[in-house]
Amino acid sequence: MDKQKEKTLKSAGWKIGGAAEFLGLKDEENTIIEVKIWLGHAIKEQRVRRGMTQKQLGRLLGSSQSRVAKMEAADSSVSIDLMVRSLLRMGATRNDVASYIAKPTRRRVA
Repeated sequence: MDKQKEKTLKSAGWKIGGAAEFLGLKDEENTIIEVKIWLGHAIKEQRVRRGMTQKQLGRLLGSSQSRVAKMEAADSSVSIDLMVRSLLRMGATRNDVASYIAKPTRRRVA
């Protein structure tokens, strides 16, 4: 948000903040949510890079297309463990997974 818009909203009595403040999340809760989001982006990025559909990835993982969609969306029903195992199954290395968690990139995926 640009500074002028933020100033205008604040002067009108609005509070400016992120989802963590709005939901009252602790730092570690917010970090876990961010990690899941970054892993979801990484799963989609790796799948698209390999030219796979969600259905094809589901078969590779012994799962379903809908489960892959939930992983890519960082759905709360998906564990971080499953997301990491999925990346490894697609050929990601430990270093790749660590880099997705430590320093995510904000690239657009098809």
